[in-house]
Amino acid sequence: MTSFDTSPQLNVWRALLALAVVFVMLATTGWTALRNHRSAAPLEASISAWERGSIAGHRLPDADSSPTRLARFFASLTDQQRGTLAIRYPLAVGNMNGAPVGLRYRANRIALGEARDVERKRMHDKGLTPEGQREAGRRMHRFEAMMQRDRHILAFDPEGSGRAAEVFGDLTKAQRISVVVPGVDTNLLTFQRTSRKYSAPVGMAQSLYAAERAASPSTRTAVIAWADYTSPDGLGIDSATAMRAASGAVRLNALVRALPGDSPVSLFCHSYGSVLCGLAARTLPQRVADIAVAGSPGMRVETASQLRTSARVWAMRDADDWVQDVPYLELGGLGHGEDPVSAVFGARVLSAREAKGHGGYFEPGTDSVANFAEIGVGAYESVRCADDAEACRAGLSDTASAGRA
Repeated sequence: MTSFDTSPQLNVWRALLALAVVFVMLATTGWTALRNHRSAAPLEASISAWERGSIAGHRLPDADSSPTRLARFFASLTDQQRGTLAIRYPLAVGNMNGAPVGLRYRANRIALGEARDVERKRMHDKGLTPEGQREAGRRMHRFEAMMQRDRHILAFDPEGSGRAAEVFGDLTKAQRISVVVPGVDTNLLTFQRTSRKYSAPVGMAQSLYAAERAASPSTRTAVIAWADYTSPDGLGIDSATAMRAASGAVRLNALVRALPGDSPVSLFCHSYGSVLCGLAARTLPQRVADIAVAGSPGMRVETASQLRTSARVWAMRDADDWVQDVPYLELGGLGHGEDPVSAVFGARVLSAREAKGHGGYFEPGTDSVANFAEIGVGAYESVRCADDAEACRAGLSDTASAGRA
């Protein structure tokens, strides 16, 4: 499958840009909105049940209440009552910003078990094609792997291609939190891979977490593999526009605002994920200290200052990354704006040596993941700039609480 994260046919991308007017017209007719409509039936059913439910004779708060209000509600319950809610409404609790992190892990393990059982039945459903049965088997095995006790699933939705987020490290005690935001073709079946391990969200986060621990063993870190948005499928209208990124930006903002504590947060955004991070930038809370993009097709702005964020903005691109050949422009809603590693954009440009093309930025031993790790632990003076220049470190110090540039 052609995708932003493999090797696309760039002439197709250029053709999409050339047809901008046509696609804008289609969008205004509602065709694009219809094409992108995705229901979330199991999660919605769980939320609906939650909103009709009660505990100890009291109605439950609205599921979309602020994280602060929901945190107060859960804090008022006993351990047994919290456990009861996780059992009754696993998908609702497992995806609820404001619910205790440990409770979300527990609820999502239950939800994964239920989803596994559904797919196990579908494996033998004679109404499905052989390929449909095989996909059910792949999903069943994926869910079974994700529900293991040593895994910490912060979000999970099995509907459609699915969404998920996983935590590495202790999120509640972390002094620094990193969030990996992946690009296109991200779903439950590509959430982790055996081959090309470090091009999938789980592998990216595992590599970054290991690199952060090596960079600063005394710093308590946590890394989130955040695939909790519906990404575009391959190269096409969805990846050439910002619609999927816009809805993902809302979800990313909600995640960050619900993270426990007040530790600095760094975002590491790959490929189309950088489009999402660009759209989210202006609404993110002050605790977001860094937004770092790799292999970016653009961030929907012409300069870093237009992101309207107080976070430091970093960018990198490997010399062999095909994304450099994508037209860096925006026309009629297609394309994503200026090249983030260009001088005019104004980001702090980092070395990505040894990154091995578009999908290799999180490979262990590369400049790219080492730079991400230094940013993640706040060791800004240790990052390696592109072309061995000093510009990317200008005005920075090695303290996590240092003022932002």
